[in-house]
Order: sequence, then C-alpha cells, then structure tokens
Amino acid sequence: MISISNPFITTGYQGSEYFCDREQETNTLRSNLVNGQSTTLVAIRRIGKTGLIRHVLTQLPVNHTGIYLDILPTENLKEFLNVLATAVFTTLPDQSKPGNKILDFIKSLRPVIAFDPLTGFPQLTVDARPGEAERHIQSVLEYLEAYPQKVVIAIDEFQQILSYPEKNTDAFLRSIIQSLNNVRFIFSGSQQHLMTQLFADPSRPFYQSAGFLKIDKIKAEVYASFILHHFEKAGMIIGLDAINAMLDWADHHTYYVQLLCNRVYAVASGKEDSEFWKIQAARLLQEQEIVFFKYRDLLTKQQWLLLKAIAHEGIVYYPTSKGFIGKHELGSPATVLRSLQALTDKEMIYSDYNQEGQLFYSVYDVLFRRWMQSR
Repeated sequence: MISISNPFITTGYQGSEYFCDREQETNTLRSNLVNGQSTTLVAIRRIGKTGLIRHVLTQLPVNHTGIYLDILPTENLKEFLNVLATAVFTTLPDQSKPGNKILDFIKSLRPVIAFDPLTGFPQLTVDARPGEAERHIQSVLEYLEAYPQKVVIAIDEFQQILSYPEKNTDAFLRSIIQSLNNVRFIFSGSQQHLMTQLFADPSRPFYQSAGFLKIDKIKAEVYASFILHHFEKAGMIIGLDAINAMLDWADHHTYYVQLLCNRVYAVASGKEDSEFWKIQAARLLQEQEIVFFKYRDLLTKQQWLLLKAIAHEGIVYYPTSKGFIGKHELGSPATVLRSLQALTDKEMIYSDYNQEGQLFYSVYDVLFRRWMQSR
C-alpha cells in the first residue's frame, strides 16, 4: 500500500485505500474479463473511469496480466503503435522467456526511447514507414496471444480511432481482435455518442463485440462515508452536513469532489465549522477565472451565451424551448441547435439521460458552472 500525504487523489491511481466504492462496477468488469468477455466502458469525463480501470487491473487473478494505454493523444495508427509498444514494454516482466520474446520483437523495431519529463517513464517511438504500423500492431497482439498468462488490454479514450486519417481503422482492429482468445479488452471512452456509434451501430465492425457498462456518479452516502473516514483517520473533525454540502457544490462529480476535498484536507486542522470549506471553494473559482475568460475568447458570441445559460440552469432538458431561449435571449432555435452542436464537439457541454430516460444537457466544467452561478 502506497502511503501519501493527502488521501484525496486528483490524478492517477494510488491503491484501493484511496479509491472510493465502485464495488459493483469492479465486480462486473472483473467477472466479464475473467470469463472471456471484453467490455465497453463509458462515462462522462472526470467521473472516475480511468481510476476504475486501474483499480480493476490490480484486482485480476494472479494468472492475468493487465496492460493500460491511453490513446487520446494519438492522431494515427503509427502513434497508436507507439503507445501500445510503450505500454507493453513497461508492463511485461523481462525476466521471463515469454516476456523477453515480446520485448525482443519490440526492440527489433528499433524504437527511440525517451523519458517523460513529468513521470520519468519511458516512451517508445517506432519509425514505421507507411503501411507498416498496421503490420506491427498485429504482430504485437499476436505475440500477446501466445503469452502464457491471460492478457487484459485497457484502451482508454477508444473513440479517438474515429479521428484517424487511415480508413476503416475500426475494421482493421476488429479483424485482429476477433481472432484473439488469450487477450481481452476494456474499450473505454468519455465521448458517449461516439462510443455508442462504434459499439451499438449494426453497420460498424465492433457492433455487439463487447459487454456494455456505463458508470455514473458515486452515491452520496457512500462518498460521504469515504470522505469522513479519511478526515477522521487524520484526526480532523468535519461534520456530515459540511461533507454533504461539499458534495452538492461539486455536483457529486468525482474529480471536483476530490479536488475540493484535497484543498480542504490540506489546510484543515482539528475541528472545523460547517462553513470552512467555502473558503477553499471560492479560491478554486478565483484561480480558474483566467481559464473561464479564455472560454469566452474561444467561442462565438452565440456559443458563449448558450454555455452561460446552461451553466446558470445546471441541467437543461429543452434547450430549444421558447421559455429557455427567451429567458436567456439566445435568438432562434436553429441558432441554439448550431451552438449546441459546436459546444458538444468542443466537449464543453455533454448530453445524457436521467433515470426516467429524459435527455438533458449540462456543462462539463463544474467549477465554471459554479462561477457563473455566483455572478
């Protein structure tokens, strides 16, 4: 178990002690993978899906090897190969003969090895000529197919393959993956409409090729208990009323809950009153103001007005209704629809369904939402 100074992690995964709940999702993913079923995992950004993936990979049986790669920064299959090769190179042990066989193949591609200045981890760059990346990707996966342990490959932000210039990338990957028996996959993504397009459209190669799991916000009472536990463990007294108020302010959104609790934990000492957390919340908004003003510079006037309107409302069910448009002076329904699409494409707003199946829109950045509501 890793010992850290602040238990409220905002990046990465530091062990089960600092991981809140997700027991049902963990069991579902683990069961799927152990029983030979790949899984598509979707969630809005910063809700904790990457942490869940990392957690699940540590919970696999001893005869399983988990490999994680994030392909969001990639723009083509060559860069996909680089990320895949790096993940395999840094995960597989080089003491074993099977591991050496795979690593020797990767080394035969003569990669340039650099080290990430922030993490210190190695990064491989393969100088593949046009058309070679596909062949090398297939070879790496075929070597993993022959690995003596079961292999789980988690590909985060999988929808990124839709932006690759190579035609039919999903068909190429599906043709390889469907022949693998020893390798299972977690296909994870935060752009839910694109992930649905990839896995739920009957015309796409990945249609019904994996189980489907959507994760949502952690239940309030479970998160409150987790927060209270870590404050009490450090000898700090903070009331449940304050914790619930913090959860509400952060909209129960994992990243923003963690961020606020991290700040409060860093400055708290002994017993704090129920209003203490608000000082840190206000400071977070003040620090982000320059970012929020930058949003305005990056958007058209109509897009900015719509973003502000959705932020003020929190959740919007009918963005083209007369009431909503008139209240916020947004112009015509056609203008709102164009701005809505642009803001969705820029990942500044997202759409989802509530428990009754109603479609709604909301702003991704909870801090921006609270900043607008405070003005």
